[in-house]
Amino acid sequence: MLGKPLAERTPPEAYFVGSAVFHYLGPAFAVLLFARVEPLGVAWLRIVSAAAVFALWRRPWRAFARMDRAAKNLVVALGVVFAVMNACFYVAIDALPLGTVAAIEFLPVILLAAVGAQTVRNGLALGLAVAGVYLLTDVELEAEPVGVAFAFANAALFATYIVLAHRLSRIAAFGRLDGLAAAMLVAAVVVTPLGGWRAVPALLDPALLLAGIGVGIASSVVPYVFDQLAMARLPRATYALMVSILPATATIIGIVVLRQVPSPPELAGVALVVMGVAVHRRADGARSAGRGEAQGAEVPSRP
Repeated sequence: MLGKPLAERTPPEAYFVGSAVFHYLGPAFAVLLFARVEPLGVAWLRIVSAAAVFALWRRPWRAFARMDRAAKNLVVALGVVFAVMNACFYVAIDALPLGTVAAIEFLPVILLAAVGAQTVRNGLALGLAVAGVYLLTDVELEAEPVGVAFAFANAALFATYIVLAHRLSRIAAFGRLDGLAAAMLVAAVVVTPLGGWRAVPALLDPALLLAGIGVGIASSVVPYVFDQLAMARLPRATYALMVSILPATATIIGIVVLRQVPSPPELAGVALVVMGVAVHRRADGARSAGRGEAQGAEVPSRP
């Protein structure tokens, strides 16, 4: 036992908890930067810094060169989704509580599951999630309609990300992280005209630049590595159930880091979404189809 590497001795549940925390701790720190750098500028810093880390670590251009045209098109599409999705996410969390945005983005995820497996259980899950999102948007819509619009745009792009990422994970010619790294490089190119010039204040201030790099590593590097370590040893059904804590995790981090104390209706909304994610099930065919075969039916982590 003592001879095993630390990565193998650490319980997979610990990796998942670490991933869940970092998935929203990074964006919470990003919100703190909004006073000095515009949200799209922070989104640019996040994506570009993560792309630089993955480039140095994985050198994804080698895997990209081995891909056929269809795989390359898939990587490019995923990169575009990464860029636009993160831009929408950062604009949304600038206007709305972090927990609210996190809960809204799980609505289309559960919808995908319900479409993939049309069962009473998934119908109940969808109903819970819709009720929860209705409570959240009813609270926020009048005060922050633009923020709500970007939150739903982010949610739609999150669902698109699920479909594309699952397709990418089924390509055996290269490792899962290599495809992710290649897509992140594409995202860095796409996001530059959207937010590059808005990041100039950070580029001129070493402290802000380091903070932006920290956001990128905390949001898009550490969680992905922890996800891989967790998924390698957790049953897929267990992992999918544990994902249900993510909206709650975002709410708790919003309270602790950002002092975003939710109202009773907001708490009820997040609780309903959490129950919906916990109740949902992926398509039965995925159980026998192997790794990642149920397109869009399983809930992945936040990108």
